[in-house]
Amino acid sequence: MAKEITPRAENYSQWYLDLVNKAELAENSAVRGCMVIKPYGYAIWEKMQAQLDRMFKETGHVNAYFPLFIPKSFFSREAAHVEGFAKECAVVTHYRLRNDPDGKGVVVDPEAKLEEELIIRPTSETIIWNTYRNWIHSHRDLPILINQWANVVRWEMRTRLFLRTAEFLWQEGHTAHATKEEAIEETLKIVNLYADFAENFMGIPVIKGIKSENERFAGAEDTYCIEGLMQDGKALQCGTSHFLGQNFAKAFDVMFSNRDGMLEHVWATSWGVSTRLMGALVMAHSDDNGLVLPPNLAPIQVVIVPIYKNQEEFNRISARVAEIIPRLKARGITVKFDDNDNRKPGWKFAEYELKGVPVRLAMGPRDLENDTVEVARRDTLTKQSLPAENIDEVVESLLKEIQENIFKKAKAFRDENIRKADTWDEFKTLLEEKGGFISAHWDGTTETEIKIKEETKATIRCIPFDEKSGTGVCIYSGKPSQRRVLFAIAY
Repeated sequence: MAKEITPRAENYSQWYLDLVNKAELAENSAVRGCMVIKPYGYAIWEKMQAQLDRMFKETGHVNAYFPLFIPKSFFSREAAHVEGFAKECAVVTHYRLRNDPDGKGVVVDPEAKLEEELIIRPTSETIIWNTYRNWIHSHRDLPILINQWANVVRWEMRTRLFLRTAEFLWQEGHTAHATKEEAIEETLKIVNLYADFAENFMGIPVIKGIKSENERFAGAEDTYCIEGLMQDGKALQCGTSHFLGQNFAKAFDVMFSNRDGMLEHVWATSWGVSTRLMGALVMAHSDDNGLVLPPNLAPIQVVIVPIYKNQEEFNRISARVAEIIPRLKARGITVKFDDNDNRKPGWKFAEYELKGVPVRLAMGPRDLENDTVEVARRDTLTKQSLPAENIDEVVESLLKEIQENIFKKAKAFRDENIRKADTWDEFKTLLEEKGGFISAHWDGTTETEIKIKEETKATIRCIPFDEKSGTGVCIYSGKPSQRRVLFAIAY
């Protein structure tokens, strides 16, 4: 093939990095821990962004933008919040550089020290709730349903492209409500929206649930999440939605006059997904030939490759392709005709397999004679010769089939890798030999949760919504347990 990839079974981590680099999704930048998202990778992110944005707006949300810089004093107002993010904050202390008088280059001007240091946003709850204080006075001002597309900075020490970087792109929703019930309803609405997007667009089956107290967002009363399983048996948190209660409203004194004329604090939510979803997309579906992209998010859904020996053959093929392309586009299909004569067809085939293009059409002189086209599927790596006459209809149906097949394959893998453990020894054996999700009883204490993590690196991914209550015994402490939770080693 055009670019060799480390086999997945040999070294999963290197396989992932090879795909991200060689499929031209992203690369490391000159700034440690930061990445450059390349055009093809950004095109996928744009597809994600566009679809999510539509879904947010269909549920009544609007977009706004808030500052990148947050006064340091804001973080001290919500104790749990500052404790949760303090170690990851990048701080701006000065606002000017100057030439070193000793000729050693450029230095920070010591006379340009900020009166108050600024935090580069790791998340925007504090700056947004300080703003909401000026917007909210009466119940008539509620609800506020705002989303922001932005970049954030979290000074991660161990980074990996898309999965964990010092700077990343995301959306963060921040809503304000008159009642606790409305805020909780909003939080659940969004986690269900995220699950819809993950399953029907990304092709990734997810488990919806609630985080344990130890794993919830800093400053939240409850965190809901969707959890996916990657092909190496590790879990990946794909999205979170937080019920913030009145914590931030109290911290920033955001009050409103209710229908009875009484003052009370506003109820809040926040929620987000990030470019980490790009990493999930790569790891959940791809193989040793490259990316496998679900058609709903593929920047190019169909590529057409001409096969010819001379200019006359190329002209005839191009004329036939020119008739097919408008029919595909009329069905809302994104299509590329690769007529670049600097690369041979075999190289192009390997390149588009690497980039995960769902359907490849090839047409040569024999196809012209028979009025056929070779149709290759990326998900199954199969191909067949079909009549060109109704190829637009065939491709439209095939794209839907590929989307469904990718999801079914991922779901079958996920379901096969959810196992129950009833003893500590069984838990450790399953974790070491099988991986995946392990459903086990837990006594509900943070102390036990931390000890399990210290001894196995496994964390409670969520308490699934659909997990029925059922008494049992904690696998670690032997104390009574009210229900099973899902453990896994996670990214």
